[in-house]
Amino acid sequence: MERAASESRGGAVYAGPVGDLLLITGLSGAGRSEFSKDLEDLGWFVIDRLPPDISAKVAGLAMGDGGAWDRVAFVLRADTVGGETLGAVAELRSTGDRLRVVFLNCSTEALVRRYESSRRPHPFPEDRGLEEAIRAERELMEPVRAAADLVLDTSDMNVHELRDRVSALYGEADDRPMRTTVTSFGYKYGLPRDADLVFDCRFLPNPHWIPELRPLSGLDDPVREHVLGHPVTQEFLDQLEDLLTMLLPAYVTEGKSYLSVALGCTGGRHRSVAVAETVAEMLRGRGFDPAVSHRDVDR
Repeated sequence: MERAASESRGGAVYAGPVGDLLLITGLSGAGRSEFSKDLEDLGWFVIDRLPPDISAKVAGLAMGDGGAWDRVAFVLRADTVGGETLGAVAELRSTGDRLRVVFLNCSTEALVRRYESSRRPHPFPEDRGLEEAIRAERELMEPVRAAADLVLDTSDMNVHELRDRVSALYGEADDRPMRTTVTSFGYKYGLPRDADLVFDCRFLPNPHWIPELRPLSGLDDPVREHVLGHPVTQEFLDQLEDLLTMLLPAYVTEGKSYLSVALGCTGGRHRSVAVAETVAEMLRGRGFDPAVSHRDVDR
């Protein structure tokens, strides 16, 4: 990276404590959207395009006594800057020392490459070309940049490096882990659309062919005991546990914020349900809190 500086007003390095109220602004194309997504993944409550003149009121509601959130971020974009942002900063600062202003900066060359790659229009008029639009925005935003607690240059950062930077600055040791879901389904009804990992349980012994088990589901003990009691099921679960033990830390390291595991059998009522419950227990044992869904259990 050419520069990933954290400069305070006046140019010195900012080394104070990270606050729990952030105002994120900066040049269009410098990474505000990615920055805000990364904050959300860390458990921050992020409000984008908030009108500056009501930011102090919203902050008071969100973070005051009885408020629902203790880490809140506002994202203000260039099209809201006409003196309003500086006024919002001053008003928020007057309420206490909890505010930190983050300004995302970027070189003109990098911004031109990003806009040409994305083919998205710059929010400023481009009658005289893209570089002139960037220059005009940079001039307009200069007072806000000068008022920032942290100026972060993203010119040579990719999305992964920016995520790591956000996590280092604004993450906490007890931030929520990667969100996980475990879903059982029936192949006869189609695969789940959002599944990351899909495992086929149709090779396991099928309780459907046992008259006393057919009306039950994989949530009932007799069916669970029947499915899980077979050696082939235990071998499958042992190997699946080894696979998840390898994959989960790798996904977390790569910054994946959401993982969906799906297990299917023919009808989605017996085998996949019993195995899905067991896989959810595996994930809980590794510090995750999976949401469990049995999509087709009542079909």
